[in-house]
Amino acid sequence: METPASTGRRSGRRVAVALAAFATALPLLGTAAPSAGAAAPRSAPLAPLDPGDAAKFAKLNRQIAQLERELGGDLAKLQDAQYAARKAHAKAKVLEKDLIEARNVVARYAANTYMMNGEDPTVTFLSSADPSDLLSSASLVSHLAQNQAAKVEQIEKLVKDQAAARKRAEAKIAAVKKEIQDLRNRKSKIQALVKKYKPESPSTGMGGVTPRMLKVKNVIDLEFGPFPTIGCVRNTGDPQDHATGHACDFMVTTGGVMATGSAQAQGDQVAQYAISNASSLGIKYVIWRQRIYDMRSPGWRMMENRGGNTANHYDHVHISVF
Repeated sequence: METPASTGRRSGRRVAVALAAFATALPLLGTAAPSAGAAAPRSAPLAPLDPGDAAKFAKLNRQIAQLERELGGDLAKLQDAQYAARKAHAKAKVLEKDLIEARNVVARYAANTYMMNGEDPTVTFLSSADPSDLLSSASLVSHLAQNQAAKVEQIEKLVKDQAAARKRAEAKIAAVKKEIQDLRNRKSKIQALVKKYKPESPSTGMGGVTPRMLKVKNVIDLEFGPFPTIGCVRNTGDPQDHATGHACDFMVTTGGVMATGSAQAQGDQVAQYAISNASSLGIKYVIWRQRIYDMRSPGWRMMENRGGNTANHYDHVHISVF
């Protein structure tokens, strides 16, 4: 039989459980503690990524297209920076979605506890269970409690990861803007370089490569060949200069195998020769071992990881011409 004292103890226990649940949930949900008699708290919406990001990317794309028209075509170095920014932004969006879903789980848990007058639903389940099921019930409650703690830890990690991802995305966008500004600062020099090389007409009967690219192909093949294969014109994937006959890939291995030993040495020699003789051959840029050297902005620079030896140019040297 219940006494006023036992009823008070149970009520006190419920209040304590409710307060503990909300103390855990509220900081994660970004809400203020409810006043006496207030309705169950609602989670504040997570601040979204800058809704103007799409407009930013569109503006950057227009600037890149304009610079490519003015500075001799495909700006692979700049496009790589743009690729990095898009990848970082996409990662931040995924983490944002995961964070919202995880926080909603805690919100539902807090609301459920509130509606049951502060009693944890697993405690109610345990107290009403058949004594013969007590051990399994206790195990279940323990499992649920551990899962709840894990969810809180997951949210804490997601908050940190999402904040870091946003910073990375902002840094990558800033890098694109800096690259654009650097090219603009060098515009007169680059235009003088481009002017040196008279634009060439598309060709037929030569596999679609321009006369300048054909000359580079023959010189490189004569100096450093034979190669397992040389690939020039293509329209698949991200063809860039390949589509217009202004680029060739000098393969030093086959089947996507990373070049080592003599194959890597061959690639090193080809890349260095192309850079050293870029002025006389009309070479625009070289890509080798996930690095790019653009004559319009000299110096090797690392590129983003594209996920494979071929995509990252570890099995071939890419050479583009003006």
